[in-house]
Amino acid sequence: MSQAALRSFTAPKESPRTVAVIDIGATSIRMAIAEIRSGESGSGGEVRTLETLLQSVELGREVFQNRRLSRKNIEKVASVLIRYKQTLREYGVTSPEDVCVVATTAVREAANRVAFTDRIFIATGFHVVPIDEAEVSRITYMGVMPHILGSSELGEGKSIVVEVGGGNTEMLIIRGGNVLHSQSVRLGSLRLLNTLEGVRVSTARRRTILESHIRRMLAQLIDSIQTDATMHLIGLGGEMRFAANQLLGDWDTDSLAKISTKRLERLTEEILGLEPDAIVRRYDASFVEAETLGPSLLAYTLLAKHYELEHLFVCDTNLRDGLLHDMAAGKQLDDDFRNQIVRSAISLGRKFDFDETHARNVAELARKLFEQLADEHQLDSRNEVILFVAALLHEIGLIVNVRSNHKHALYLIRNSELFGLSQGDLMMIGLVARYHRRASPQPSHEGYSTLNQSKRVIVSKLAAILRLAIALDDTRSGRIRDVQCKRGTKEFLIKAIGVDDVSLEQVAMRGSSGLFRDTFGLPVLLRAGK
Repeated sequence: MSQAALRSFTAPKESPRTVAVIDIGATSIRMAIAEIRSGESGSGGEVRTLETLLQSVELGREVFQNRRLSRKNIEKVASVLIRYKQTLREYGVTSPEDVCVVATTAVREAANRVAFTDRIFIATGFHVVPIDEAEVSRITYMGVMPHILGSSELGEGKSIVVEVGGGNTEMLIIRGGNVLHSQSVRLGSLRLLNTLEGVRVSTARRRTILESHIRRMLAQLIDSIQTDATMHLIGLGGEMRFAANQLLGDWDTDSLAKISTKRLERLTEEILGLEPDAIVRRYDASFVEAETLGPSLLAYTLLAKHYELEHLFVCDTNLRDGLLHDMAAGKQLDDDFRNQIVRSAISLGRKFDFDETHARNVAELARKLFEQLADEHQLDSRNEVILFVAALLHEIGLIVNVRSNHKHALYLIRNSELFGLSQGDLMMIGLVARYHRRASPQPSHEGYSTLNQSKRVIVSKLAAILRLAIALDDTRSGRIRDVQCKRGTKEFLIKAIGVDDVSLEQVAMRGSSGLFRDTFGLPVLLRAGK
């Protein structure tokens, strides 16, 4: 081959992967189909949306009233998803790994959600995963942060990121790129409408009742926000996108929209003054959208007026975009998001007056052990985060009682909120912390008995590593900062780098390494290292 031919020759580019995300919400089922192109070295790459579909449903209305999904609506969802599946076939999407189907508040709160997910699987082959508030917060954070960091105006002060959904209102408070607080309250447009069910009142009286309920529920959010800096409000969701398009007309959805609070208030009053049929005709909306538009916009307006904001921002980020980027990135936690989780855990520890220096030392030692024992435990990076947070919080039960503090730690962690961590994550973290001392995991133990085998094994592995890390800082001096691990034929050898005398830690290690021996099959030997 000539040199010219060699110069012109390029390796064929990898074909894009076509994937889809389906979001079963309280008022609609939405599907986004996209192409994912791998980035350099296989990293998460570009996501290009090919098509979006929407079908209105009324799941939220009946669940928020009677806690169950009717057979009629379950079959309607199945029918919609069967049609979506046919569309996916036309795009060549047939592998279950290329389709992510999630459900939010309405399905999550339904007493018969298992029957619902089973029926959908039988009808379509789709595995529906109900996602909780923590997952929604994580995706919201990942979507909105580039806009906040890229804005000189939002770089100063606090940003209150709010999405009023059909069932819940989700809120993040962000300052300097850090999440100060995350919260979910049971305030949603459909729940608000349920308060008016069967009530025959004038339009003006209807608006007054809605405002009263919204103010009472918003108080839960407002109490969590300290007004010690300039405040900014960023609204998410379909209703705010509607408002931005109506008020601006030429909004570039790739950037934040900035709208006047007074203009939003006038639009809200106009919407609230119309019957749903009139909203459908005037704005080409579905009937479900027409019903929820007014209550949702009123909530945003009242929040902006409470902080006396002259304007607020609208961001086009949504759950489906976030899930598509997750698929492109392989669902790995990036460093920034991991750091947000750790900051949240440290804040919780301070709330319970933990020994922060010891907790940080143990967490760092646990992380280093996790990394060096990767060939043994075969766990991914998300489990490292679970171990790290458990190490930070393993002693918070001391605030309740020294005796059984490990059990108190489990209770406190399970019943706390940590940004970015689901209820399942909190259960795992709580159990790892619970087993930092005393008895090994037993089938009869609360929480542990509910786990499947794979998660039980993970808890045992992480708890075993945590016990080693605690033993390494038994003196609470932080003098052991670095370790080297090596597997021998008869034991695991841990060298404490830069420490000449480890006699005290050796005593602690002999008493704490039993779970590691039972889990990994070899005892642990600790020695001083160079």
